[in-house]
Amino acid sequence: MNTPKLRLSFFKRVPHAITMLFGIIVLITLLTYILPAGTYERVLVDGRNTVVPNSYKIIPSTPIGFLDMFKAIPLGFKAASEIIFIVLAGGIMFGFMEKSKAVENAVGTLVKRLGLKNKYLIIVIMTFIYGFLGIAVGYENNIAMVPIAAVLSLALGGDLILAAGISVGAMTIGFGLSPINPYTVGTGHRIAELPMFSGALLRSILCFTALSIMAYYNVRYFKKIAAQPNKSLGLGLDVTELTLSKPIQEYRLNSKNWMIISIFILGLLTILYGVFNLHWYINDLSAIFLIIAFLSGLVSRMDATTMSETLLKAVSVTAPGAFMVGFATSIKVLMEMGNISDTISYQLSVFLQDLPLYASAICMSISQTAINFFIPSGSGQALATLPVMLPLGESLGLTRQITILAFQIGDGLSNLINPTLGGLVAMLSMCRVPIDRWIRFIFPVLISLLLIAFLTLIIAVAINYN
Repeated sequence: MNTPKLRLSFFKRVPHAITMLFGIIVLITLLTYILPAGTYERVLVDGRNTVVPNSYKIIPSTPIGFLDMFKAIPLGFKAASEIIFIVLAGGIMFGFMEKSKAVENAVGTLVKRLGLKNKYLIIVIMTFIYGFLGIAVGYENNIAMVPIAAVLSLALGGDLILAAGISVGAMTIGFGLSPINPYTVGTGHRIAELPMFSGALLRSILCFTALSIMAYYNVRYFKKIAAQPNKSLGLGLDVTELTLSKPIQEYRLNSKNWMIISIFILGLLTILYGVFNLHWYINDLSAIFLIIAFLSGLVSRMDATTMSETLLKAVSVTAPGAFMVGFATSIKVLMEMGNISDTISYQLSVFLQDLPLYASAICMSISQTAINFFIPSGSGQALATLPVMLPLGESLGLTRQITILAFQIGDGLSNLINPTLGGLVAMLSMCRVPIDRWIRFIFPVLISLLLIAFLTLIIAVAINYN
């Protein structure tokens, strides 16, 4: 009888997101006085700085002072300016679409057509759809899709936490474990000189299994809060203008709604074309979001004052999330100022050298998880650690494919709770979920996924995955 109470008590101790991030900032500042500063030599390969194996050396320490610790915060906002603005741009776009009632009418019509009796099936299908978006499209590229899950979840009788599970959880898993992830698997295969996206079958099975677990947990959580609303982790969260304003049977799409939805879909298709063919990135996506917002206002026949008020209202809703992105990025700035990123990577590689074969594969993944909290960029982490980990893995008896799989698991799954990952914080802000509540929701899923992933690593070692 005491175990559930202890578990609930533990999760209630998860600090507020601001407190959590500031604690990490203080920790890194202290580490610059404890750990020696160090660096690997780097060479330019295909336009990117790649670590030279066995080149680690200690350099003069650069401990961070009290003033510099706080100075890193505005520098973090400067470094994250593009992601901060895409959060605002995505919020503005959704604000205009919400004002036009296109999103509400579309979701209401969808639920009416499928029927509330199929609500569990809808949750499963939407979880896999969002997961597929993560696999095939990317991560921050899908930020505009998150608020739609919020409206859908509330329409079905769920909460904003469920909305985050359907969208953010599924996209993070899909992107993190994608067999065709260009940032982790693609970069890793280039470094390891393996065929691009080789070994896709095992990765695909792992990814599908992980999304199935996410879908099961979403349905399970939905049933729990339907039976006991007081168990909802979303109690007290702002659902203003996300809920349906009339009975399901009254919803239909008018011509203006269809025009706005068509503009939105055309915008997404333009983004996909730009990302895959024109090498578009964050600023290009932000521009498309703003164009969709502007055209939605015109189609809805909003006057200049209404459009201005709608824009500022949308900014006020998304501003806390945008702030969190900049605040989290200050951690990356601190790591660079203190020159301890390479030291942490080096010390973890030393720890792995004397482990047995199966344990070394699992611990390599765990070490990548630890590094991910300090280097949240997937490609950046690959470039910083894989040149060290690949030869180390071969000396331990691990194939290059296993080392990259261990890296992908450590990086991809830890992103579910990584407060230093700007994309995660941005997406959670789009469905108005604080990261501390998100961690309370997703942590049991993460543990289940890690167990499945570690079992996959054991199988990979047993079959000499190559």
